[in-house]
Amino acid sequence: MDDLIDLTGDENFVRLEALAGVDVRLKLEYLNPAGSIKFKTAIGLIRSYETSGLRRENSILVESSSGNLGVALALICARKRYKFVCIVDPNTNQQNIRYMKALGSDVVCVSNKDANGGYLGSRLAFIRDLVAGDRRYVWANQYENPANPAIHDEMTATAIRRAVPNVTYLFVGAGTTGTLMGCVRHFARKAPRVRIVAVDSIGSVTFGRSPGPRHIPGLGASQQPVFFRRHSLHGLVAVPEVATIAACRYLAKSHGLLCGGSTGTVLAGIFAWRERFREDDVVVAIAPDGGERYLDTIYNDDWVRDRFGELALTATPNDEFTGECVAIPSGPVEAKDMQYA
Repeated sequence: MDDLIDLTGDENFVRLEALAGVDVRLKLEYLNPAGSIKFKTAIGLIRSYETSGLRRENSILVESSSGNLGVALALICARKRYKFVCIVDPNTNQQNIRYMKALGSDVVCVSNKDANGGYLGSRLAFIRDLVAGDRRYVWANQYENPANPAIHDEMTATAIRRAVPNVTYLFVGAGTTGTLMGCVRHFARKAPRVRIVAVDSIGSVTFGRSPGPRHIPGLGASQQPVFFRRHSLHGLVAVPEVATIAACRYLAKSHGLLCGGSTGTVLAGIFAWRERFREDDVVVAIAPDGGERYLDTIYNDDWVRDRFGELALTATPNDEFTGECVAIPSGPVEAKDMQYA
C-alpha cells in the first residue's frame, strides 16, 4: 500500500448467529486504521480541507472530538504533515488523548459544561472563539461539513449493500449522524426496501428526549445534530448506558469480540428491537469502535459499579431495561431529508 487510506477495512463482516433471534452481520469498523469508523469520516474531512482553499502553509486544522475522530484526524495529519489541534472534554478516553499526542497533535481539554449539562456546546464555543481570533485555524467541523455523511454514502453504505445484498434492517448509531444520514441517502437511492434504525444513548438530545448525564463517549449529543432527519428513518431506539455495558460484555464473552461503547449501544438496540423482527430478516449492524480503549471503563468492574451499581455487573442484553423502542411510520423519504446540511 502507498497510503494509509488504502488500508480502510470496508469488507470486514462477522456473522452473529441467532443474536436476538435473528441473523445479524456485524460490520467491524474498528479494523480500520485508527481503530474506528471515524477513519472514513476523517478521510472526507481532510479531502474537504484540501479542496476548500482554506489550507495554507501556516494553517492549523482544529476539531472537537470525544476521541475516535480526533485519533483518526491525528493519524492522517501526521501522514500528511499537517498541524492538528483536538478539543476534547473530561469524558474523553485517556488512551485516545495519549494516542493523539503520540502522533504529534495538540490536545486541549474543555471542562465547563454547556446548557444541557454536556460538553459539546462548550467545545464548539471554544473552537468558534479560536477560529475568530486567529486566522491560522481552520475548523474541520464534522457536525456541519457535508463531507461527513457524503463519505459514508460513498464508502460505508456501498460496502454494506455489496457485501449483504439481502439486508432487510440496518442498525446505525447516532453521534453527529454523519454515518447514519449517509447510509439513509445511499439506501434511499439504491435499495429503499432496507429499513434503517437509529440507535442512541439515553441522555442524548438527538431524538428529542431530555438531556441527561452520560458516562460513555462516542454516541449521543447534548445539541441537536445538523444532519439528523428523524422522519427519514424506519425507527429509533434509545438505550440506557447500563444496556450498552451489558451488550459489550456479552459480545466479548460469547463471541470473542471486544467492542467499544458505540458498538455496545448499537447491539443493545438490536436486542431492544427483537420482538419486531421476522424469522427471515437479515440485519446489518455497524460496529464503530473496538474495546481496547475501554478496558479501564466498560470492562472495569470498579468503574461500572461506581457509576451504575452492583446489578450492572451481572446485567444481560435480554433484561427488561435494554432499551426503549420508538416506532416511526415507514414511508417515502422526502427530498428535504436527503440534504446533508
